[in-house]
Amino acid sequence: MAQDPTSVSPYDEAMDALSSLITQKSRADQTNAGLRFELMFDYVKILDLEDSISKMKIIHVAGTKGKGSTCTFTEAILRNCGFRTGLFTSPHLIDVRERFRLDGEDISEEKFLAYFWWCWDRLKEKCTDDIPMPNLFRFLALLAFKTFAAEQVDVAIMEVGLGGKFDATNVVQTPVVCGIASLGYDHTEILGDTLAAIAGEKAGIFKKGVPAFTVPQPDEAKEVLKEKAAQLDVPLQVAYPLDSKLLNGLNLGLVGDHQYVNAGLAIKLCSTWLQSTGHLEPDSIDQNNSLPQQFIKGLTTATLQGRAQIIRDPSLDIESVGDLVFYLDGAHSPESMEVCANWFSLAIKEDDRQQKASNEIVPLNNSETASKNSTQILLFNCMSVRDPQLLLPQLVKTCGGHGINFNKALFVPNMSLYTKVGSTSSLLSTDPIADLSWQLTLQRVWENIVFGDRGNTNNSDAISVDGKDHSETTVKSWENSMVFSSLPLAIKWLRDAAKQNKSVRMQVLVTGSLHLVGDVMKLLKK
Repeated sequence: MAQDPTSVSPYDEAMDALSSLITQKSRADQTNAGLRFELMFDYVKILDLEDSISKMKIIHVAGTKGKGSTCTFTEAILRNCGFRTGLFTSPHLIDVRERFRLDGEDISEEKFLAYFWWCWDRLKEKCTDDIPMPNLFRFLALLAFKTFAAEQVDVAIMEVGLGGKFDATNVVQTPVVCGIASLGYDHTEILGDTLAAIAGEKAGIFKKGVPAFTVPQPDEAKEVLKEKAAQLDVPLQVAYPLDSKLLNGLNLGLVGDHQYVNAGLAIKLCSTWLQSTGHLEPDSIDQNNSLPQQFIKGLTTATLQGRAQIIRDPSLDIESVGDLVFYLDGAHSPESMEVCANWFSLAIKEDDRQQKASNEIVPLNNSETASKNSTQILLFNCMSVRDPQLLLPQLVKTCGGHGINFNKALFVPNMSLYTKVGSTSSLLSTDPIADLSWQLTLQRVWENIVFGDRGNTNNSDAISVDGKDHSETTVKSWENSMVFSSLPLAIKWLRDAAKQNKSVRMQVLVTGSLHLVGDVMKLLKK
């Protein structure tokens, strides 16, 4: 019997329920500033998780940059040491189940639905006007604790969503060890606009007497962390970057020099966890001279979606493979933008070197393909709380230092709706009258960077592919940039351009927002 096409799948039904918990149009809302944080303890009681959380062997990690990478390295190391691992991270790129990993794999749909409805039904039954349903992130954190308790993980690695002191994960009262990754300026509207204020919020995860580690920090942040640690008798130590020689000629699984900082922190968190839980003699890991094989395997096989990831467009014909390549990195701060630009530039150079080498080994009859030129295009969006005057110049300057210059920049709105949690099957905002004022602002910033005052010129001639008029899909085109009314239209423009310019390899850097990176990945999978 044919299934009713209008029926909603059990998974989409759960996504609709989750979406009803979204209270703000951006990830940083006032709950991160402590709005009724005590409710988290009420929810934990309702779900009967107090005992489970207190017994859980938790590693708790906060930070501005690198906390997700640190958690990913930490999970990979302990999994390779033979432990059953649970990892809770945010945000997700394609499917909400990415936030809950068991033994290095996204939770199955079947298990997700079982634990989801278990939590949902109890909270719906017990919540009142005084104790309203939790917002989205608080619910997801509670779901993570329930999942890891039910799955009896040996270790739960919990990444703070935002801040620390009032983050939903901070219902943890007795973690085994805490980590603070690199601190910088982000979400200043919630966490404060000085490094000292931000460090104070992050140090909110410190618990009395529980060991903690941080990476080398700016003096202003370091002093606050030391002060907060002293108040709670926290033995706070600095974890120094990993020496690459200790990997025995292998590379870290996550790309970029900054990952050696995150790896150094992960090693300290893992060795302390192993010692505190009785699995390792104190000081038996000498990070100065050698690392256990399990640590090396974890560090070199760790993977993280949407960071320094290269995807060839699967939609193009086989003879066109390589004509359109997407370089995805969710950088959204000035520091991470510099790291992203360095990675992209070096990846472009390596790609060009390999192309030349393969052409020398296998001479191609088709001279057009053999002498294929590459062109770099930027596909960009960022949240309006970010400062494009800090992000875009950093990107242009760093790439320019490598001799890499963008031929064109495309600005698009994200497809993901802040008011909807979706899965691969539910693509997203189709609003025909999207507000593009922010994308037009980004375009003006870009033109000013590339052309100085010429960026203010009102050149509205739409750039066309193969003589077609794209004025309906491009809101405004200038010499070096275009604004599209939607991401699918920008992807279509890129694909059309790739098909019609067979002698050009188009290398597209997608950055500025993890939401944008996730949206592009969704479209490429379709």
